Amino acid sequence: MADIVSPQKRSEMMSGIRGKNTKPEHFIRKTLHAKGFRFRLHRKDLPGKPDLVLSKYRTVIFVHGCFWHGHDCHLFKWPKSRPDFWRAKISKNQENDEKALVALKKDNWRILVIWECAIKGKERIEPESIMKTMVNWLKSDGEFLEIRGAAV
Repeated sequence: MADIVSPQKRSEMMSGIRGKNTKPEHFIRKTLHAKGFRFRLHRKDLPGKPDLVLSKYRTVIFVHGCFWHGHDCHLFKWPKSRPDFWRAKISKNQENDEKALVALKKDNWRILVIWECAIKGKERIEPESIMKTMVNWLKSDGEFLEIRGAAV
C-alpha cells in the first residue's frame, strides 16, 4: 500500500518524533517525583543512556516506545514502505537494548523497563496501578522489572 502523504511530508513527520522527553517519559517522571523519588535524566555515562537514573536505589529506568524497540504488542506493526531499512533499524535497536541491559546487570544496576503500551493504547494499565507497581518494586530488592500493557 502506498503512503498517503508525500515523501517530504513523511520526512517532516518522522523528524518531529522525539527520542527523549516523550509523553510516556513525562508521565513516569511526574509520577515518581510526586512520590518523592529523585532522579537524573539521560545519563550518557551509562550503557543505553537510561531515561531516568535513581542513584540512591542503584536503578535505571527505560521508557521504551513500542515501535522503535519492536515490542510484540498492538502498537507495533512493521512499516510497509522500505521494509528492509526498518527491519535493520529496529533489529539494531533491539540488539543495542540487549547489550545495554547486559552491561548494566554486570555493573549491578537494577533495571526497570516500561513499555509505551502500558501507558497508552487499548492495552494500557491504570496510572495508579503503574505507580504502585513502580514504587513497590523500587522499595524491594528486585533486580529487573518489565511493565507492559495488559493483553486484552
